[in-house]
Amino acid sequence: MEQSTALITNDAVVLGLLVLILGFVFHTSHSASPFWQKFYRYVPSVLLCYFIPSLFNSFGIIDGEHSQLYQMASRYLLPACLVLLTLSVDFRAILGLGPKALIMFLTGTVGIMLGGPLALALVGPFFPEQLGGEGANAAWRGMSTIAGSWIGGSANQAAMKEVFEVGGDIFSVMITVDVLVANIWTAALLWMAANAARIDKSTGADTRALQHLQSKIETYQAENSRNPKTHDLMMVIAIGFGVAGAAHFLANIIAPWLEQHAPQLAMYSLTSTFFWLVVLATTFGLLLSGTKVRHLEATGASKVGSVMVYILVATIGMHMDVTAVMDYPVMFLVGLVWISIHAALMLLVMKLIKAPVFYMAVGSQANVGGAASAPVVAAAFHPSLAPVGVLLAVLGYALGTYGAYLSTLMMQYVAP
Repeated sequence: MEQSTALITNDAVVLGLLVLILGFVFHTSHSASPFWQKFYRYVPSVLLCYFIPSLFNSFGIIDGEHSQLYQMASRYLLPACLVLLTLSVDFRAILGLGPKALIMFLTGTVGIMLGGPLALALVGPFFPEQLGGEGANAAWRGMSTIAGSWIGGSANQAAMKEVFEVGGDIFSVMITVDVLVANIWTAALLWMAANAARIDKSTGADTRALQHLQSKIETYQAENSRNPKTHDLMMVIAIGFGVAGAAHFLANIIAPWLEQHAPQLAMYSLTSTFFWLVVLATTFGLLLSGTKVRHLEATGASKVGSVMVYILVATIGMHMDVTAVMDYPVMFLVGLVWISIHAALMLLVMKLIKAPVFYMAVGSQANVGGAASAPVVAAAFHPSLAPVGVLLAVLGYALGTYGAYLSTLMMQYVAP
């Protein structure tokens, strides 16, 4: 592996720095200072939690590419926080949110499928040399991996790389485009989360089902909350990481078994260990919500889970290089046009069916960000809503390969 040239390469030090950044953001966002109150009226605190680490990465202070912190956060903290955030959830209430959430998710899938070919058709004629080409490093082949990532996830992205025999050079460019453009859109979604009430009022959205779910969670917390003691918090940690460990154990059995005995299921991401890790952690959390373990919410289970989410957000941010746009301006232009088409379609359908902005944001992120970040966007609205993001993201895994394959065929057809 190429040696990192960053100023700080020790992951223990980087983790300390990231947590200090989170501490700074939370301290200032709850400050009584008029300056900070005015600042956070326009800038969501969760946005800074990943944007500041991205600046440290962009200017060579830390190195997200060589760090193992995201691997740690996505594999250890993510499943644990999914368990803790789902302990107090009323699953029937989530299903009672209605069909609009599914409509917005499928709209997001269609937006990605059509956005790639349209972006290539619009930008391609102006840059035929960069966006044309033949062989393994043709632009349309590389874009197939973005389609796989933005509809499903990393497993679908890897599947597209193999199916269309994508060259290493173009693939490395597309990874950069994927991460940076997706994070720009995530930033916009987080801003919408901070201004959801105002947006929903302007669109005339019916938020009663959403408010009912939030109200039930808040009422439960108010009636049962108590000052947690050490043994309470230890039980929260024990359940969170214990169940996450069980999910890891089973995922490492199920995925290899399916890969060996039913390799054709790879197109559904069913041979992906991460897929099963997310599904099992969420399922176990929902099952526990119907048991006495649910009472751990009274001692702050969702708060502990939220802390884990913010650490995950910071590790996601440290993979974003805001200066990379200078290296591949044409491909970033295509990526920005692509995500803009997706965004425009999402906003249009949201307006037409008068869906709450929550459905639009989570439906979009379940496609573009997958299971690692969809719960983050959902939790930005309310911690109790994180499972909605996970459930939709899992659906994205199933559709990812099909949608990306069809999108790539269209991109091949319109390529200059």
